[in-house]
Amino acid sequence: MEHRHKSMKAFGEELAIANEQLKIINQPNEFVTFEEKLKEMKVGELTATEVEVMQINVGKMCNQVCKHCHVDAGPDRKEIMTKETMEYCLNALRSSEIKAVDLTGGAPELNPNFKWFVTELKKLNKHIIVRSNLTILVANGFEDYAEFMSLNEIEIISSLPFYSASTTDKQRGKGVFEQSIKAIEKLNNLGYGKAESGLILNLVYNPIGAFLPPGQEALEKDYKRELKNKFGLEFNNLFVITNLPISRFLDYLVESGNYLGYMNKLITAFNPVAAQQVMCRNMVSIGWEGSLYDCDFNQMLEIGLEKGLPQNIKNFNNKALEGRKIIVGNHCFGCTAGAGSSCGGATA
Repeated sequence: MEHRHKSMKAFGEELAIANEQLKIINQPNEFVTFEEKLKEMKVGELTATEVEVMQINVGKMCNQVCKHCHVDAGPDRKEIMTKETMEYCLNALRSSEIKAVDLTGGAPELNPNFKWFVTELKKLNKHIIVRSNLTILVANGFEDYAEFMSLNEIEIISSLPFYSASTTDKQRGKGVFEQSIKAIEKLNNLGYGKAESGLILNLVYNPIGAFLPPGQEALEKDYKRELKNKFGLEFNNLFVITNLPISRFLDYLVESGNYLGYMNKLITAFNPVAAQQVMCRNMVSIGWEGSLYDCDFNQMLEIGLEKGLPQNIKNFNNKALEGRKIIVGNHCFGCTAGAGSSCGGATA
């Protein structure tokens, strides 16, 4: 399957045009930037606290092409983190008090050094999270990866847009739901999702259209009931994540004529409590080539850290990143709408 992706420059130009349209359609002074909204709601400037999580994108290659993907990942992506860059990440972690390492992609497992990297991370006694797309765990050549992760006590976080095939396949591709169910069954058999095992399996819900997600607690109950009754499956937690208007989802919003309405929904639903809990405050994001970012979304937009700070993992300085000013943009409205959104689900 061939997937043709846009460059970040093309997405940036598309976003700039869309934002100009948003200014024109709204009444004068009604449209506000994210920074202006923070001031208006007396939240103040967003600054980082202690860096507790290092999120590392080990490559954009993926065996799926999901409609909501903010990474614009796919089978044709060639961006893969090298072993040398992974070594720099390990060095940075050795010299810091960072508690957790969050591995993302693409499909992280497609990095040829994935197992080596996880093994080295495990030696550092860090909590390791892998954001797996599930289907890779039942793909040819990757049949032993689920067991490898169980042996290393890896927390797995996986997207499952809904507990029905039609909705899931609409967002992630034909046959994905069936393969995902097989993968969860495989993980359950290894102990994942079972309270007494200590092996954590969390699922992720993303809306399939231009709307905000429902309440996390109620939806988690629905997921647990339906997956248990229909398939006998178990998992620990459901994370509800708002789709941010960048990359492939931005493309969908613009092409479908939903961008203006969606942005207005996000702005109207701004929650100052959620704004105080945004994930970028206690994490740093590492790009596949080693660049540093405030969050995974800024990484995809190629918005680096504030000038004067280390810009690459080669020059990592944990203390220098504490208290830094977070670089924000209008896409940040996605993390602060309603109950809030982070890599760990709702925040408020």
